[in-house]
Amino acid sequence: MLIPRVMPCLLVKNGRLVKTVRFRKPSYVGDPVNAIKIYNDKEVDELIILDIAATVEKRKPNFDLIREVADECFMPVCYGGGVSSIDEMKMFFGLGIEKVSINTHSFNNPDLIYQSAKVFGSQSIIVSIDVKKNIFGKYRICTHSGTKASTIDVIDYAQMVEKLGAGEILLNSIDRDGTWDGFDLDLINMVTDVVNVPVIALGGAGNLSDIADAVHRGGASAVAIGSMAVYQAKNLGVLVNFPSREKLINIFS
Repeated sequence: MLIPRVMPCLLVKNGRLVKTVRFRKPSYVGDPVNAIKIYNDKEVDELIILDIAATVEKRKPNFDLIREVADECFMPVCYGGGVSSIDEMKMFFGLGIEKVSINTHSFNNPDLIYQSAKVFGSQSIIVSIDVKKNIFGKYRICTHSGTKASTIDVIDYAQMVEKLGAGEILLNSIDRDGTWDGFDLDLINMVTDVVNVPVIALGGAGNLSDIADAVHRGGASAVAIGSMAVYQAKNLGVLVNFPSREKLINIFS
């Protein structure tokens, strides 16, 4: 049975696996490579890894970590964080990474989306969009790991990145990140209603029903989970984990 894609989204900072709540206070979780070994055993189909510090600290991507990840990982990997050029992407793909996520640098230089899609193909390029509500309840895009807010409309930007060649959109709700409170279905619907490329919902998953809702009610093509993939449950200890295929089949059937 073909089911929507569900994947762990791992956050790294200085080579360490961390988890945030609303993009703040990253808590140490463990070693990302050890987590990947567990996901290999659980036969996870796809994985996203995001370096949340590279752009903020004005660093290049951590190619040593990327090399370790690519060597260990049995599944397709998307890597993001600090990616600012075609040459860096060539290094990613040369190491065996299947997809690259671009965020702040593509926001500041949208031509990066067009050029990277032209060189590598849209299927390899994911544009990540971090979204937060402002004091007036309007959705606004944030960059630099959520530290810089813009006045750019989410719908307009999503349509633009699709036209420029993005193969997928990783839509991340800052307000729901790490809360276990469920996805922002209004936000997901807002974007899935205006684009044709797959939208990966991220931010807020707390249980299997939330994952199903993101697809059935939000219209997402795929779902990424963060806290659910590294903790036993809300306010409980670390447990690198992932729902079984049987459970995923059940929620989507």
